[in-house]
Amino acid sequence: MGGLEEIRNEAVDLENIPIEEVFEQLKCTRQGLTSDEGAQRVEIFGLNKLEEKKESKVLKFLGFMWNPLSWVMEMAAIMAIALANGGGKPPDWQDFVGIIVLLVINSTISFIEENNAGNAAAALMANLAPKTKVLRDGRWGEQEASILVPGDIVSIKLGDIVPADARLLEGDPLKIDQSGLTGESLPVTKNPGDEVFSGSTCKQGEIEAVVIATGVHTFFGKAAHLVDSTNQVGHFQQVLTAIGNFCIVSIAVGIVIEIIVMFPIQRRKYRAGIENLLVLLIGGIPIAMPTVLSVTMAIGSHKLSQQGAITKRMTAIEELAGMDVLCSDKTGTLTLNKLSVDKNLVEVFAKGVDKEHVLLLAARASRVENQDAIDACMVGMLADPKEARAGIREVHFLPFNPTDKRTALTYIDAEGNWHRASKGAPEQDYYPLQLQGGCEEKGALCD
Repeated sequence: MGGLEEIRNEAVDLENIPIEEVFEQLKCTRQGLTSDEGAQRVEIFGLNKLEEKKESKVLKFLGFMWNPLSWVMEMAAIMAIALANGGGKPPDWQDFVGIIVLLVINSTISFIEENNAGNAAAALMANLAPKTKVLRDGRWGEQEASILVPGDIVSIKLGDIVPADARLLEGDPLKIDQSGLTGESLPVTKNPGDEVFSGSTCKQGEIEAVVIATGVHTFFGKAAHLVDSTNQVGHFQQVLTAIGNFCIVSIAVGIVIEIIVMFPIQRRKYRAGIENLLVLLIGGIPIAMPTVLSVTMAIGSHKLSQQGAITKRMTAIEELAGMDVLCSDKTGTLTLNKLSVDKNLVEVFAKGVDKEHVLLLAARASRVENQDAIDACMVGMLADPKEARAGIREVHFLPFNPTDKRTALTYIDAEGNWHRASKGAPEQDYYPLQLQGGCEEKGALCD
């Protein structure tokens, strides 16, 4: 297994060496691996999924009590129960209980909200975990992508999410959408021998591939690991730390001055002096501020969740609100992810045809049921979606395909005339047909 250890340590350039050498290095064949070989390689490479850090719920809850403001409140609680004793009076239980209740409320709110957000994110990631067709023991079968190891032979076809980094074998080229990884807006062509990345989507074609990297060793896994390994302190924590440090220094100076004035100079009794110090300690910190901030951000997180946004850290809300410039090469993550038609931008070049008729033809060239995003947009822009098929009899609907890049509806109007309305890429040749008693309506326009 020495060669496989080198592959795990990424000492072999599997991305660029000839495909036959890939099989030699991975010690596999085009017939795939056996179940036993797959199990052995899982021990070496691990499962094909990102590593998840297990975090203790108790430690996470207590972590919300570990900040400068909480330290001052905890000091006040200790003073109220331990030092404020004597002079014939019991400890100051009222202040002690009040401080502890505020600490627990603040930590509970923050813990519940962030825990719910973390669970939602985990559930979303679980739903994204794909299944794949893999060749094991000489037979093709559908398996969880997590069991893949370098050396497995997988099948990639239209609509599949690439389950791991792989090199393509013999076959026709694929069209791969890897915009989520590289930001490219259009699918790229991948020829036999090229590498495809985990998490990208096949938009056209079907081919077999040999897996060369899984889990954290994939292109996507390395990027996720870099993000996960950052320990930058957010702006919100910096502000709270600065406020807490200011309070601690101010209270410490005030306590020293008050001790010097009360005991050596005024010669007050111990219990009276401790009560004054306790007042200074509690009054010198904004006790309710952490609770108010947690409640405010919890409300904001709840509002965002209602709109489909997942807030994994509540402090991220404040950090995003304080952003001056956001640079991105993608718009899908920043918009409502809904298509719409701006009627003001519609231009009509045919005489005697108005915008409303063009939009009606575009809606007719769309499906009214089982719609994709574009068809739903086109039909939805009508005052009444039923207008798309009102007064006509549908003869044939041509669905969209990557080659023709258009949809088309052949129909008969109320007067018995035949028509065809098409919508799609304007640079494509629509091959107009001669239709009896009617015309060919190209690009949602009637000739």
